Amino acid sequence: MSIIDQITAGDVRATARLLRDIDDQVPTTPRILKQLYPHTGRAYIVGFTGSPGVGKSTLVDQLALRYRQDGLTVGILAVDPTSPFSGGAILGDRIRMQRHFLDPGVFIRSLATRGHFGGLTRSTNDMITVLDAMGKDVILVETVGVGQDEVEIANSAHSTVLVTVPGLGDEVQAIKAGIMEIGNIFVVNKADRQGSRKTVRELRSIIDLGLRRRQDNGWQPLIIETEATKSRGIEELYQAIQKHRQYLLSNDHGQLDEMLYKRARTQIVEALRDLALRTLLQRIESRGISLDSMVRQLMAREADPYSLVQEILAMELRQD
Repeated sequence: MSIIDQITAGDVRATARLLRDIDDQVPTTPRILKQLYPHTGRAYIVGFTGSPGVGKSTLVDQLALRYRQDGLTVGILAVDPTSPFSGGAILGDRIRMQRHFLDPGVFIRSLATRGHFGGLTRSTNDMITVLDAMGKDVILVETVGVGQDEVEIANSAHSTVLVTVPGLGDEVQAIKAGIMEIGNIFVVNKADRQGSRKTVRELRSIIDLGLRRRQDNGWQPLIIETEATKSRGIEELYQAIQKHRQYLLSNDHGQLDEMLYKRARTQIVEALRDLALRTLLQRIESRGISLDSMVRQLMAREADPYSLVQEILAMELRQD
């Protein structure tokens, strides 16, 4: 069987190898992804975002179990912080999801950020494509938890779940300026803590204010209280995601088309950016231009990065 046949048949080893090659930017992976793309479009993608320590991993673990109770297969992409020594992912998420290791219906992959900002990694969308082609019914994507600028997940997921906890001081005020607008569902986890109801009220007032500003008469974000370690609120979260899915599928409001448009645009821009940069660096090297010497000029303050980039681009334009 070809690797395409293996992956579309749900072969775990072939999928794991391809995901590793995608993460390592092996040159042959774009050819495989091209052939896999027609087999995608069936999985429902749920993104989890929020600050570090709010319990995203535990919620994803519990939600995966709930989907499995319905007989649905689940793919999990967990973006972990990058090890400063090996460059790989610090596998905290895999440790917290050990119960799924022997379940053939659940596939878990940890990803290292490797310096990428926005909560995801450069390869996340490609890996979503692979798990979709593999036949997973639901793909749960957990971002690394970097704060207010963690908005990329909204362009990759159908439903975005924003997780917070009580007692973080200015947490709710902080998220207003950044990721507040991307949440379809808001989770107040660790709801047994003091201040849970206050956090819910603050979230509701901010959501209502945002809806009035946009004059949005469509989806009104839901707020769910959970205690993930005790499985409390997981069913309510599951039903909230199902409700948002039905809202999108009704498509009377154009939200699904808008979301699919954003996702497709993101895929094109990311692929273009990666290919253009890779091609440009290859052409620079083939023409004997030393990137290393430019780096050393920059370090010695003999040049600035803006002039060097303009010089490279001007050289490329003259050649063309």
